[in-house]
Amino acid sequence: MNVILLEKIGKIGEVGDQVNVKAGYARNFLFPFSKAIPATKENVADFDARKDELMKAANERLAGAEGRAAKLNGVTITIEANAGEEGKLFGSIGTRDIADALIAAGHEIEKSEVQLPEGALRTTGDFIISLSLGSDINAEINLKVTGSDAPAETIAAMEEIEGKVEEVSEEDTPSESEESAVKDEE
Repeated sequence: MNVILLEKIGKIGEVGDQVNVKAGYARNFLFPFSKAIPATKENVADFDARKDELMKAANERLAGAEGRAAKLNGVTITIEANAGEEGKLFGSIGTRDIADALIAAGHEIEKSEVQLPEGALRTTGDFIISLSLGSDINAEINLKVTGSDAPAETIAAMEEIEGKVEEVSEEDTPSESEESAVKDEE
């Protein structure tokens, strides 16, 4: 399906390019998000008339993303979470948590702009998080996840659960005399 791009799309093309994409990609992503229009004769003529306006808007978005990237590069944020003695978190730190921490620090960011290619963070430590602020505009922030001691109730509940699991597993394993009795009955 031939479409005219209204904004720069990764490896597809620049603003104003007429490209051939799969029909599902156009219907499900490009058209609903106003990133492209079908390349019909009317749309081509309309686009040529509006090209300067669209290029100006694209350049403004690009400049805004570059400004945000300059402000965010090198920013260090700290998130405190409940963790065990080995540094393993009770839960995880995801994109929403990182975006909320950046917003609390006074930065403008969307949850969808936070990139965690390896999934949610489940340990304490220092991490470098990549932010995708637009096409080809990326920023990196430093994230420090610190562990706080879990509340006493949580630790007590976990120890109680571990104790019950050990008791059940010991009860479920039959003794040798019970196994021989079962074999004799068969």
